[in-house]
Amino acid sequence: MKIVIAAAGSYGDVAPFTGLGARLQEAGHQVALATHDSYASLVKTAGLEFRRLPADPRADSGQPGRGPGQEPASGGKRELMRRAAAFVRELGKGVAEATAPGADLLLLTPTTGPLGRQAGEATGTPSLSLHLQPTHPTGDFPPVVGGTRSLGRWGNRAAGRLSLRVVDRLYAGAVRELRTELGLPPASATALRTREEKAGRPVLHGFSQVLLPRPADWRPGLEVVGNWWPYVPPEAQLPPALADFLASGPPPVFIGFGSMASGEGERLGELAVRALRRAKARGVLQSGWAGLTGPEGATDDVLTVGEVPHALLFPHTAAVVHHCGAGTAAAGLRAGVPTVPVPVTADQPFWAARLAALGAATTPIPFSSLSDDHAEARLATAITEAVQEASYRRRASAAARRMAAEDGASEVLKAVERIA
Repeated sequence: MKIVIAAAGSYGDVAPFTGLGARLQEAGHQVALATHDSYASLVKTAGLEFRRLPADPRADSGQPGRGPGQEPASGGKRELMRRAAAFVRELGKGVAEATAPGADLLLLTPTTGPLGRQAGEATGTPSLSLHLQPTHPTGDFPPVVGGTRSLGRWGNRAAGRLSLRVVDRLYAGAVRELRTELGLPPASATALRTREEKAGRPVLHGFSQVLLPRPADWRPGLEVVGNWWPYVPPEAQLPPALADFLASGPPPVFIGFGSMASGEGERLGELAVRALRRAKARGVLQSGWAGLTGPEGATDDVLTVGEVPHALLFPHTAAVVHHCGAGTAAAGLRAGVPTVPVPVTADQPFWAARLAALGAATTPIPFSSLSDDHAEARLATAITEAVQEASYRRRASAAARRMAAEDGASEVLKAVERIA
């Protein structure tokens, strides 16, 4: 079967599908991953065909407040929605072209799904929805991008329905234009979503039930199958400088903010180094989109690295400090190490709260608080707590053992074979 996976957004929105695609290809399917130019090497390293999607978010990530999903430097939520709508309109221009050529099945994410399903309808190509976060309304918790405060079961469900309508509005123009271009009859984004829900369209969720159990009030067809992990070549090893650093002393604390905090690398790097030294801990700083930087020249206690697979690095750490994107949060838990959550925006406060509720993380530190006078002391205290309080590692290790029994990619493969 010829399968096209369409994934758009930041690294964390795309990387998990490299490992999933490789697994499907090992099972005998031909797999293409349609995504942005920034991730072409990731796709090709996994042995998958690369297909280009427009609207590469890294093109705007060079200014403070301009990273994908990040609060704009000015304009607040209104500006964020304007940018998101522009991203979707540009993305819509390329989804049909990237998914159409010879595909037997489309695997679509929440970002590409409302567009890709129009292309599938035009060509008669079936699709399967793959989500990295819970997006369907439930009484168990509020929408994951709306904060962590519960509104009660009725309120949570109502907020979840409202959140879906906001997404419908975001995609309305792009869906309308794409259906016209493809010769499809007019239909609104809301009407199409409602039709799909009534039909019981299956959605597989690539996160762990250990971290977030499947809501009992979800309809049949909404399944939580376990994480899909970024592809790591079997022969991959840590860079020699990093391996030497790890061997030269006690396990370090990892600090990185992934695709967040673009343009704030120097400030955050200096803060991280001060906090690590105050906590008397060694550290590994991952530069990420922020451009996090450590001290100039070689030091015994801090090393700055570029892209390194978390699956290789995290098991060697004493704790991990990060923004709590869905993939990074799961990677820390999978490694059985404590987390110091520093959520920035979007779904990150939700996953930070889940890790803390599991007992595998300290109390989350909002990213905005890293700009005040107490930031160094606050971060150093949390690092000390995560490293020295044994209960965090014990609970993280217990969660890791349970996660090891999950095989999210296998569940997708079963669904694909049922469709075939």
